[in-house]
Amino acid sequence: MIGISKLYCGTVEPSDALRYGRHSGKLPSHLLQFSKDKRPVVVWNATRRCNLKCVHCYAHAKDIPFDNELSTDEGKALIDDLSSFGVPVLLFSGGEPLVRKDLPELADYAVKQGMRAVISTNGTLITKSMAHTLKNIGLSYVGISLDGMEAVNDRFRGVKGAFQKALEGIQNSKDAGIKVGLRFTINRFNVEEVPNIFKLLEDMDIPRVCFYHLVYAGRGSDLVRDDLTHEQTRKTVDLIMDLTKNLHDRGKPKEVLTVDNHADGPYLYQRLQKENPERAEEVLALLKMNEGNNSGRGIGCISWDGETHADQFWRHYSFGNVRNRPFSKIWTDTSNELMGKLKNKKDHVTGRCANCRWLDICGGNFRVRAEAIFGDVWAPDPACYLTDEEIA
Repeated sequence: MIGISKLYCGTVEPSDALRYGRHSGKLPSHLLQFSKDKRPVVVWNATRRCNLKCVHCYAHAKDIPFDNELSTDEGKALIDDLSSFGVPVLLFSGGEPLVRKDLPELADYAVKQGMRAVISTNGTLITKSMAHTLKNIGLSYVGISLDGMEAVNDRFRGVKGAFQKALEGIQNSKDAGIKVGLRFTINRFNVEEVPNIFKLLEDMDIPRVCFYHLVYAGRGSDLVRDDLTHEQTRKTVDLIMDLTKNLHDRGKPKEVLTVDNHADGPYLYQRLQKENPERAEEVLALLKMNEGNNSGRGIGCISWDGETHADQFWRHYSFGNVRNRPFSKIWTDTSNELMGKLKNKKDHVTGRCANCRWLDICGGNFRVRAEAIFGDVWAPDPACYLTDEEIA
């Protein structure tokens, strides 16, 4: 996760994170990526069921009931363990998490256990009533997924009317006083929609947006051929920086982040070296605190059936099931070879990653993407768009 607005527009300084000792339990949400202890943010895919049919769904979600999902009591036991382990944020995802009738009860329980609870949703089920319920339990944030404006979004989501329903969910969340943001997964079929997403931020006064690079997992595996070329990715990241700066300079700042390609960090730094060398060095310090990809260390995932994964895209490999052993025990058991290596990926990546000058601030990027293309977890990430000259 690269904070474009934080880094490029100078809204965060290294001293901001140092003030809190870089301890994940003390850092505000917007500084959590700079923690030193890297207590994992946990994504709980609380259900596999979903009311939409998104073409890039990493969970292969369907609108049917599944009988192997963790029960309410099992979910609360999981939350107890996560809280004791010091997990700072629990992100409820799916499928569509709001199809679970007990989702508000579970989120409320997480908040009462001292965690920040957030929801990743398609937004179509956030009625006015649900928005007020989520506000009353102290939900920290709602991330609502869009893939562009109406025609593009509804094609990706597989259900006509999904766009308008999502906009209603955004407005209902805002009216209830919940911080809301957009989630946008970039590919060649919707990359032209990026300026429209920025316009929507401004028109609806939405404070945050996350632009996700495509990860080749779940139904997204079928979109590998539809990912951007390296040159297209560079142009898109430049465009995101330009549009973020434009809003900032006009006194309408938004929190803008890019996610799932840590080459964005060095790329942003190199641009700042030309434009603002003094700020570039501050950014480099922040990128070193960020440490790049943290799958298996600073982020983890628990599936609807209790299986534990390095992140939400790595479903083909489970470290164990929370029904049999607490997450805290699974996560710290480095006798598992893959878990042990993920705790320090930099010692195990190969090829151009191993010799890259940015390895300390990229962390080797996405291992699951390397495995999807090369069949080797430790091969270079094929989505890294930095040139050989830039990494030498």
